[in-house]
Amino acid sequence: MLNRKNIVLRLQMFRHALLLLMLGLFSMNTFAANTLLILGDSLSAGYQLPADTIWANRIKQQWQELENPINVINASISGDTVAQGYARLPEQLKQHQPKWVLIELGANDGLRGYQPAQIKQQLSELITMIEAHNAIPILMQIYVPPNYGKRYSDAFIAIYPTLAKERQISVIPFFLADVITKPQWMLADGIHPNADAQPFIAQWMSQHLLPILK
Repeated sequence: MLNRKNIVLRLQMFRHALLLLMLGLFSMNTFAANTLLILGDSLSAGYQLPADTIWANRIKQQWQELENPINVINASISGDTVAQGYARLPEQLKQHQPKWVLIELGANDGLRGYQPAQIKQQLSELITMIEAHNAIPILMQIYVPPNYGKRYSDAFIAIYPTLAKERQISVIPFFLADVITKPQWMLADGIHPNADAQPFIAQWMSQHLLPILK
């Protein structure tokens, strides 16, 4: 039989375990409440690059040192269009419960010549889904090569600031614009940044994202 001393000791152990559990749950909830989900394509997935070199993984490590750490989930897949990102988003939102979602999509749509009005509508639907999950959408401006002429390029580029204004959300510049002019930072395809460009992109992204996230 348990004596009084053993009963008191077990109660103290139980209280201690319960306190640790509550602190752990608080820490997990705080961490989840400061999560940025990146929904992108190869520019964020790190096409042909080792995972530890990708800009998204670099800022993930750097942001753990912040006074209020921000978790980063990189849900980017090379080749994704806006529609493919939309199809994947519900599961990502359910699993990660992000506070913010960075939308880095549209380049593959533009390279395939999809109509700007269609791309804009699909991006708007992405924004609606994100907001319906009480997360904050952030757009990244995307440019495309002038393969389809200036008229198409201009219409495509205008999608992002126009949509950001209409939906009253933040839009950040396109990091590739500051990278593609440096051949030493590009892969042989002339489209994707290489490993040498990733530290610059990570710094660039932190500079433009942190003021929004804070």
